[in-house]
Amino acid sequence: MSLDAKENSPNRSDGKVLVVGGGIAGLTVAWELARLGLDVDLVEKSGFLGGHAIQFCCKAAEECQKCGACSVEKRLLEVTQEPRIAVHLRSELKEISHNGRFPYTISQRPLYVDPQQCSNCGLCFEKCPAPGAIVRGYSKNNVPLYAVDETQCLYFRDGSCRLCQELCPEKAIHLHQEPHYISQEADAVVVASGFRAFDPVNRPRYGYGINRNLITALDLERTLREKGEVVRPSDNKTPERIAFIQCVGSRDHQLHYGFCSQVCCGYAIRMAEAIHYRRPDIEVAIFYMDIQNCGKGFSRFYERCKDHIRFVRFMPGDIFQGGGDQLVLCYAKEQDGHAIREAFDLVVLSVGIMPGASNVGLAEMLKIDVDEHGFLASVDSLDDTCTSQPGIFLAGTVHGPKDIADSMAQAGRAARKVAQYLRTIDGSNQQEKSTG
Repeated sequence: MSLDAKENSPNRSDGKVLVVGGGIAGLTVAWELARLGLDVDLVEKSGFLGGHAIQFCCKAAEECQKCGACSVEKRLLEVTQEPRIAVHLRSELKEISHNGRFPYTISQRPLYVDPQQCSNCGLCFEKCPAPGAIVRGYSKNNVPLYAVDETQCLYFRDGSCRLCQELCPEKAIHLHQEPHYISQEADAVVVASGFRAFDPVNRPRYGYGINRNLITALDLERTLREKGEVVRPSDNKTPERIAFIQCVGSRDHQLHYGFCSQVCCGYAIRMAEAIHYRRPDIEVAIFYMDIQNCGKGFSRFYERCKDHIRFVRFMPGDIFQGGGDQLVLCYAKEQDGHAIREAFDLVVLSVGIMPGASNVGLAEMLKIDVDEHGFLASVDSLDDTCTSQPGIFLAGTVHGPKDIADSMAQAGRAARKVAQYLRTIDGSNQQEKSTG
């Protein structure tokens, strides 16, 4: 992998592909394309590769739960070692056209940390006086591992601090860098820009952002990944009782999100099982409408979990603050409708998969379709990678809710479709030359 400037590949390139998005789908399609002999420009808007999936924790209990977290780490490492893939971080697609090829322009904000010089010592992260000014990737395989957030950095606020730059033993930090534009051409495009997690602030009855011990499933994923155990945000103590609430933002017609996010049940149950395996003394309850079947073997797994995880088929109403930083859930008994109030030490909201905020803009720029929910649409019922524009393909959750395994599978199909498309246009060009 090279950052920004593509190194000379040791092998002849059979074409160049623009991949928009550096989550698990983007990583997979880029890697598969490189294996097929194609050069790749991988454009990611954040400072680190991996998207949401790199933040997920391993949920292994007595055996692997097939959550996909390990697959993301492996694929990230493979991409960082692949010379055919040029990575553009903190970059966004600004212009693109189609004249046989795809000329495009991306805007790029600096990382302010040179990945070729940085030794990942972490001194800048430890010594920075401004919280959040030095940000760290979620994985040791992120290149670079650190970056500067100019919205939090004192240097960009008032010029009062250059401590990180002065302390860096490798002289890898360059605060004077400026945003710039890069113009290139590609032979095909794959859009893999991912999804947006539902913001539970839009469900005010739960009090997210107000109740400290009310978190999202993604918050819990990060905690388990970073600390290896579940703790309450209010006091960093181990909770005795945890409640998961499913379908927060999904299947919600009041918010006009009537679709199912498909993956939340599987992730919540695997997370609950991992918590029980590590701390069998913690009581876990899952409140749900329906449990979605999340693939081969899931039904048997679900039945086993019923032995030690309580499943409550009712969605709680309001959540109230109780004593000792506990949260009180109000719900009705399924059997007789009897009202129940139950206190928990930690409440986890399984938030839904929403269309990415950039979907409409990307669709307009690329002249492709958006479906009724706001995801980018495929136009072939037998091929979920094809769009309405030849040479532009889809991969991952930009196309709709998917888990890690399904996102990787679709990315593989997209890579093969790109190769097939490039062979077709190459054959057409050769025929034109022979008859010209």
